[in-house]
Amino acid sequence: MSTRGMFFEDFTVGQALETPSRTVTSTDIVNFACLTGDFNEVHANHEYAKTTPFGEVVAHGPLIYGIAGGLQYASGINDGTLLALLQIDKWRILLPTKHGDTIRMVQKVIDKKETSKPDRGVVKFARQVLNQRDETVMEMEATILYRRRAGGV
Repeated sequence: MSTRGMFFEDFTVGQALETPSRTVTSTDIVNFACLTGDFNEVHANHEYAKTTPFGEVVAHGPLIYGIAGGLQYASGINDGTLLALLQIDKWRILLPTKHGDTIRMVQKVIDKKETSKPDRGVVKFARQVLNQRDETVMEMEATILYRRRAGGV
């Protein structure tokens, strides 16, 4: 269980945090295609998708990345403390996410560093997006700038 509004000082290397879960819907996939203009047939053409190894339409990778960001927000740990997303590394899509899959994100603190400014610090996470079968569908490392408590406590 995590605290809402975690500051730099609240994170410890090795700490694991988990978000709530959310079901990906066909509407999500269609809306993302409309928003981005990415109507690739694996996302938008049900008949074509039947001929692919997936057998049906799959969600866009960036859609799942975006939903994971929303789940991070829903977890509350960034409330009033996140300053910036600095970097995403090692982003990999390992398995398809289909409509009806329920995903959540599990992340582990793998590094943290103070900055030259006493009001902020950098936290690096190894993130996994898991489906309802606990399969990792996506993974990445995220580097985020957080507020520090007044006085760097």
